[in-house]
Amino acid sequence: MLTLDPVHPCGPPPECLQKGRWGFLMHVLFVTSECHPLIKTGGLADVSAALPAALAEHGIDTRVMMPGYPEALDRADHVGPAIPLGDLPGEDRARLLPARSPHTGMPLWLVDCPGLYRRNGGPYQDPDGHDWPDNDLRFAALCHAAACVARDAAGLAWRPELIHTNDWHTGPVPLLLADPARPRPPVVFTIHNLAFQGLFAADGLRLGLPADSFSPEGIEFYARLSFLKAGLRYADRLTTVSRTYAREIQTPEFGCGLDGLLRQRSRHLLGIPNGADYGLWDPAEDSSLPRRYSPAEIGGKRICKEVLQRELGLDVEPETPVLAFLSRLTEQKMADTVADAVPWLVAAGAQFALHGQGDRALEERFRALAEQYPGRLSVRVGYEERSARRLLAGADILLHPSRFEPFGLVPIYALRYGTLPLVRGVGGLADNVVDGTAAGLDSEATGFAFCSDTLEDLIACLRRTLGAFRQPVTWRRMQRHAMRQDFGWQQPAQEYLKLYRTLTGSRAELDRRHSPWSDEIHMRSPEPKRARIGKG
Repeated sequence: MLTLDPVHPCGPPPECLQKGRWGFLMHVLFVTSECHPLIKTGGLADVSAALPAALAEHGIDTRVMMPGYPEALDRADHVGPAIPLGDLPGEDRARLLPARSPHTGMPLWLVDCPGLYRRNGGPYQDPDGHDWPDNDLRFAALCHAAACVARDAAGLAWRPELIHTNDWHTGPVPLLLADPARPRPPVVFTIHNLAFQGLFAADGLRLGLPADSFSPEGIEFYARLSFLKAGLRYADRLTTVSRTYAREIQTPEFGCGLDGLLRQRSRHLLGIPNGADYGLWDPAEDSSLPRRYSPAEIGGKRICKEVLQRELGLDVEPETPVLAFLSRLTEQKMADTVADAVPWLVAAGAQFALHGQGDRALEERFRALAEQYPGRLSVRVGYEERSARRLLAGADILLHPSRFEPFGLVPIYALRYGTLPLVRGVGGLADNVVDGTAAGLDSEATGFAFCSDTLEDLIACLRRTLGAFRQPVTWRRMQRHAMRQDFGWQQPAQEYLKLYRTLTGSRAELDRRHSPWSDEIHMRSPEPKRARIGKG
């Protein structure tokens, strides 16, 4: 647990940071729209909690800035008096609230704008599932707060040497700092999902954005204002969350209309994989499970399965394969195709358990399927992390197909729980899941993958997966191999550290011949070893 200075929580960094293994200290402002456990809608929240904590182990003094949602205000540990920020777009009494994460102790700054953030509903949508109509103002305010801190205009005893921004909600930050007459820290912009672009009516003056930025060369996107494009255009470096996704988004198929800009900026675009927080996702330490287990003692997983079947109202059948679908119910996640495949799964003798939420029509469709197949299907709409971990522990297979997938944290968690993922080989899923090919299940296989986003390819891969499940010795070998995979944050944190050092020059200039950030070396880097997909 990190501790803050008792006199000035926004001043001197924690003692452990002064002894970073790299022998130097760098100040980084990490700007995000969500952070576990304060609020979470997806993988961004997990990354925003785990990456700053991993960077702290390398001597990086990171402060996480995020909106002051009601849940965040309730769950954070507040440690100091509010700091006035003055007027922000849509809010004339904005403040910074110093706090720390109840999970890691990481220093936080909550942007307190009651008129923008203190409301019922989610961070992006109202209680009825509609986008907040003033999302442009809400996240423009966050960006202006970050720019205020970056310019040392908030009166803090701390100034960042680098700004790390994340997804469309923070895209305007480098634009707000783009004035060449005013020195500013470098900005890294991480793309967690290119499909979400923050598109709004062209009213930049209302948002406090430079008037001359609204053009095709700036932030205009088909006559609308794009927060995401602002980040892509003006940040010093772009990163995304897997090496394959970094290549995919430069193509028309996956580029969401921005592939041309991304190709222009390819020399500044890097793929740095996400990691998993094994302090939270590890069946050997998970107190939410009815029985803990490990690769050496995997028998506890069988008990977790029996308990899960009872809890979900499934027929208690130890030899029946249980497939989990732990995902947002969207077309991206192929939830429509999964629903089409459910009757085939039931006819094949499998059980199916869903835990997630999303498109209301898809939610109702799965509820109807559960009524049609009692004892074979369980559908729980919503998300609760304890239930998610129990589902991963009790299931045999994680069903996680996607039409596109930047990284895919849930399959990484599933590997540690010995629940073999079935994925479509795109993005990070292609990098991280080694397919047990139809020709044979080799010693490196950790799951199953297919190529095309059709129902036929999905069912063909399901058939192959269920065939492997019926080979107990082979299946157990694959489970143990999957559980021993290490996708922790140590390596990604080191890659970000190298990028930060390159941008800030806080250490001696790196020799480009040996730097992984050399454009020449980056363009010639080999395909990831894991990107091997069998024919479905």
